[in-house]
Amino acid sequence: MKVSAKAEEILESLWIATEEEGETAAHFERLAITQNDDGLVELVRLAFVEVSGERVRLRKEGRDEARMTVRRHRLAERLMMDILDIKGVSGDERACEFEHLLHYGVDTKICTLLNHPTTCPHGKPIPPGSCCEQARQDGEVGVVALTELKAGEEGEIAYLAATDVSKMQKLMSMGVLPGCDLVVTRTFPSYVFKVGHSEFAVDSELAREIFVRKN
Repeated sequence: MKVSAKAEEILESLWIATEEEGETAAHFERLAITQNDDGLVELVRLAFVEVSGERVRLRKEGRDEARMTVRRHRLAERLMMDILDIKGVSGDERACEFEHLLHYGVDTKICTLLNHPTTCPHGKPIPPGSCCEQARQDGEVGVVALTELKAGEEGEIAYLAATDVSKMQKLMSMGVLPGCDLVVTRTFPSYVFKVGHSEFAVDSELAREIFVRKN
């Protein structure tokens, strides 16, 4: 069941206050809501929370949804700041907007893309998903920098993390694009890899900005 964006924000704040900060409930002021807030009314109707005076308590029925809401938000933060290089206040704002879209398996795809991170950019824990548990059981490393591959290993380019425009243009002009398959042929003194019938050599600095999904 998908709850509204406002209800998700309340659940997120409740999770942080109770599960991470050890409070038993959160005051209306902390949650930036009033008694008649639509999001609060929705959560009460779903029996996810209960209200006592001006304090709200997260019920066990709402814990899983709250946990996943925090997970989606912190994955969105990692995506915005690590991959899209949108940092600071702007990164936080975009993450808040984007988190509400990470439903129906999208969060799993983002988590896998990011190699199942355990913390957000601010150092707070990202609640693990079933994909994280499965990856650990299977020994999968997900998406890694090109520098993590050994000679002879193959993979698919997942994304380019180059923040320097000239570097990004260089990679794109070389045909190093997301979705392309590559094979590493050498890792010293430079990283040499093949994309299609072409072979390229890059230094370690640029190789660290090419992220690959290992085959």
